[in-house]
Amino acid sequence: MAVWDILCEIPYGEYITYGDIAKAVAVQMGKASMSSQAVGGAVGHNPISIIMPCHRVVGANGSLTGYAGGINKKIKLLEHEGVDMSPLFVPTKGAVVCSS
Repeated sequence: MAVWDILCEIPYGEYITYGDIAKAVAVQMGKASMSSQAVGGAVGHNPISIIMPCHRVVGANGSLTGYAGGINKKIKLLEHEGVDMSPLFVPTKGAVVCSS
């Protein structure tokens, strides 16, 4: 739920990394750290991706990791929001998938 709360706080036209979310959740839970993979699992189980914008979550290196609607839809959503796409790229291997 903490991950999903953070998803809802990502401003329109911006993005955040899985690692950034992991750090924020760790602080909220009073832990030293949290796995980015655990965040990816929570993001991937998002049942309402339009309300909780998981398309705004990217890999630490700028990779546009999986999206249940497809990477092309993720790209289109980010472009529609006016995100600067120049530091972002499509990975060559599969990654976390966000539910739609």
